[in-house]
Amino acid sequence: MDPVVLRDDMVDSLEHEAKAVVQSERISAAMRTVPREPFVPDEGAAYADRSAERLGTRVLAPSDAARLLEALAVEPGDEVLVVGVGVGYTAAVIAELVGGRNVQAVDIDRRVVYEARENLREAGYDAVLVDCRDGAEGFPEYAPYDRVLVEAAAVEPPRQLLAQLADGGRLVLPLGAGTQTLTALGPDGDDRERLGSVAFAPMLVEGEQANTLERNRTRREEGERARRADQRRRGWEQEWIDWDDAL
Repeated sequence: MDPVVLRDDMVDSLEHEAKAVVQSERISAAMRTVPREPFVPDEGAAYADRSAERLGTRVLAPSDAARLLEALAVEPGDEVLVVGVGVGYTAAVIAELVGGRNVQAVDIDRRVVYEARENLREAGYDAVLVDCRDGAEGFPEYAPYDRVLVEAAAVEPPRQLLAQLADGGRLVLPLGAGTQTLTALGPDGDDRERLGSVAFAPMLVEGEQANTLERNRTRREEGERARRADQRRRGWEQEWIDWDDAL
C-alpha cells in the first residue's frame, strides 16, 4: 500500500478520540510527512502502533512518539536537543517542525548513532547533527536550547540538561524508576508539569551498551546518592578514613 496512505491512516488513528495523542495541527502535519520506513526496517510494522527493537534500543510506537512531541511543544525556529536519539524518528519529526539545522541529537551507543545518522539521511533530514555523547551531559557546544527532549527515564532531571536550557526553555523526560511520569520542567527544575504515566528504559551511563541490564538507575544515580550520604556524615561516622591524607 502507498506509504502516504499508511501515514495518513496512522495519524488519523492517533487523532481519534480513542487515543487522542495527536492534538495539534502542526504535529499532525509533520507526522503525515515524515516517512517511518527508514526507521523501522519491517514495512509491515512501520505504521503499526507498537514499539519495536533495533540494536538493543527501543523504537517508539507512533503513539509514544506523539505524546513526547505534544509535550515538547516546539515552536518554529526553536533550538532543540534530543537525548537518546535511538533510531532517529522523533528527531526527524522535530526537524520537520523546526528545521533540521535547529536539531542536535546525542546517544551514548555509537552503533545507534551511526544508525540514526543513516536513517535520517535516508528520510531526508541529514541536516540533524547526531553525536555520540553521554546524554546526561547534554551537548553544551550548541546550548542554550529552547527545548530538550529525553527519550529515556531518569530518577532526577540531569543538572547539565537543565543548565543548557534557554530562559523560558522546556525539558521533557520520563521521571521515575519503577513508576515513571512524563514530565515537563523549566530551567529551574521546580515548576513541573506532569503529563501522565509512561514506561521507558533508563538512561545508559558511559561504557554501557543498549542491550546490557545495568543502567544509570543502579550506577550513576545510586552512586551519586552514596556520595551525598558520605558527605553528610561526620568524620567519626565514616567506615574508614585515611588519616594521613586527612591531615
